Amino acid sequence: MHLTKALLACSVLVASVSAASAEDWFPFSIATAKGGDLTKVETIDYTPLEKAEKPWNLCVLFPHLQDSYWLSVNYGIAEEAKRLGVKFTLLQAGGYSNLPKQISQYDDCLAAGADAILIGAISEAGLAAKINEGMAKGVVNIAVANPVLETKITARITPDFHAKGFETGEYVKAHLADKGGAAVGFPGPQGSGWAETYMSGFRDSTANGNVKLLAEVFGEASVPAQLRLVEDALQTYPDMTVIWGGAPTAEAAIGAVADAGRDDITIISSYENQTMLGSVRDGKVLAFSTEYPVIMGRIGVDLAVRALEKKEHETILLVAPGIVSKDNVETIDTTQIFAPDGFQPVFSAE
Repeated sequence: MHLTKALLACSVLVASVSAASAEDWFPFSIATAKGGDLTKVETIDYTPLEKAEKPWNLCVLFPHLQDSYWLSVNYGIAEEAKRLGVKFTLLQAGGYSNLPKQISQYDDCLAAGADAILIGAISEAGLAAKINEGMAKGVVNIAVANPVLETKITARITPDFHAKGFETGEYVKAHLADKGGAAVGFPGPQGSGWAETYMSGFRDSTANGNVKLLAEVFGEASVPAQLRLVEDALQTYPDMTVIWGGAPTAEAAIGAVADAGRDDITIISSYENQTMLGSVRDGKVLAFSTEYPVIMGRIGVDLAVRALEKKEHETILLVAPGIVSKDNVETIDTTQIFAPDGFQPVFSAE
């Protein structure tokens, strides 16, 4: 089965469940490529270890902490580190334009004697040499959220970005039905890997059906940067009736569309941040596709500990996308998606 079709086969509207505590987030249904073979994807119920054998030192690299997405991954890592009894240090680069800083931070992890490095990579190509260096030294390397696809790595837990792009395309096409539309895509920063794969999924969806793709506009994954791009697109593509992109795009588009007096534009997001919840409730955003950032942080820590303790572990885990819309936004289990209100970044735990 084609990978995207396999993921979409187990993708449904996010389940309506009661809020979970830090101790009972598992088992969690997730897809795995058995033996690292992406042609053999199956769904498993993931259950983590009860405790680590020793307080391993983990080093965590994030592109930034500018939005609730990475804050939620941070929360998942902090909570699972506490539950398992391991230590971590978090370093963030300050944005997707700061690859040299993240490369330097990888060196900092090695110099500090990290047992494992959890990587939210700004760019796989940019970090490949460093990852190779770390792997050669016996350091466990776990890719969390952002993809590391070609470089040898211990394990990875990421969304299926193509499936999410495709799914959101299918959702907006079904919503528009006979009316149809014309879309501009704002996938995120070029060179990140995930933005291009999101875009390929949406492009594949809109290759057929009632929504025409007018343009693809790449840019920094921040609200100010995306606001400039959306405002330009409103001028450049007057026929645009669908804005598709990441959560910063959708957040920026709400105000830009209102200022332009364009009540004919549908906004849909390929991933989540905290603002998307209220925006979907209010009908300002049609829907978003979730990839469970909190869970990815939690499982990333467990994968690292399993690898360090030479215990059986999956090597490729893929989070099946789930659509959050007005139909289910009031009943979803947000503890798997977002950090609690008021959560502040945790940069270290001893």
